[in-house]
Amino acid sequence: MGARTKARKRALDVLFEADQRKVDAGTLLADRLVEPGTEASLPQYAVELVEGVLERRERIDELLETYSHGWTIDRMPSVDRALLRIGTWEVLYNDDVPDAVAIDEAVDLARALSTDDSPDFVNGLLGRILDLKPTLLG
Repeated sequence: MGARTKARKRALDVLFEADQRKVDAGTLLADRLVEPGTEASLPQYAVELVEGVLERRERIDELLETYSHGWTIDRMPSVDRALLRIGTWEVLYNDDVPDAVAIDEAVDLARALSTDDSPDFVNGLLGRILDLKPTLLG
């Protein structure tokens, strides 16, 4: 598993845990940076992902709800919601990662960690975001 793949998984862990515990992800991130617990400290890219998602979360959630065809953010499985937020941030706001890689990584994590339907859902929604990227970024 590559360094960025591990970082995505760790960012997913932070976003998922914050969602499940209903705590602020920024506060949880700060706590994990001070006391990583039983795991190694967070990779810098994981921190960048969580901070990027938090900075653009309102816009990301708006896009996900708009293009998910009848699925509200709250109705999505928690893992999918976190993966879609990470994937959307990478596709739209991180020029260092090729769009196809961001989508493939999100789909792989969905395959490993979520429901049987999640990989197709994540792939389809991130693919739609990618198709609309030029107009979304105006």
